[in-house]
Amino acid sequence: MARGKLFVLSGPSGTGKGSICRELINDNNDIRLSISMTTRQPRTGEEHGVHYFFAEREEFLELIEAGGFIEYADVYGNFYGTPKAQVEQWLEAGDDVLLEIDVQGALQVKKSFPQSILIFVLPPSIEVLRNRLVGRGTDAEDVIDRRMANAANEIGLLGSYDYMVVNDILEDAVAEVGSIIRSEHCKVDEETADDIIGRYKEDR
Repeated sequence: MARGKLFVLSGPSGTGKGSICRELINDNNDIRLSISMTTRQPRTGEEHGVHYFFAEREEFLELIEAGGFIEYADVYGNFYGTPKAQVEQWLEAGDDVLLEIDVQGALQVKKSFPQSILIFVLPPSIEVLRNRLVGRGTDAEDVIDRRMANAANEIGLLGSYDYMVVNDILEDAVAEVGSIIRSEHCKVDEETADDIIGRYKEDR
């Protein structure tokens, strides 16, 4: 069985990464969504083990020391990270895995997993991005200003990604990401070629 593919969806805060991921998972039973761990407090409606694994700072630091993360980062004073064990298990089982993480985390993943596919989610415009952050009603004005400044730096790293998707209309963005996933499975690499050649030889 061929190893699954690791897809990383990232971009500035407020671009709708989470909404795209939820729609993709609802429409595709063969894609696994990795749940990140964070030291920040849950927002209204967020559940442990569903939206994030919420952890104390000491627990997070211990897992770092144990090498338990694919990537981790300090974002606005809180740690976020992708636990390694579950992702590796899914990939080895042949399942695709989708990560929704920030830009610096995505670039860490690319170093650890060179075959990972990075997808950058862009807002239609900077003005739309600010309106979305304000509309969420979860951040103070100074935090929004900081997120906007960070967004400009993150967009500057677009060239490190494999694909980009502009999230203007959610349904269109979901369809584009789905097309990227399907197209990646049509690519031929050495591992895929060996697997398929072997199966065809067995059928002769």
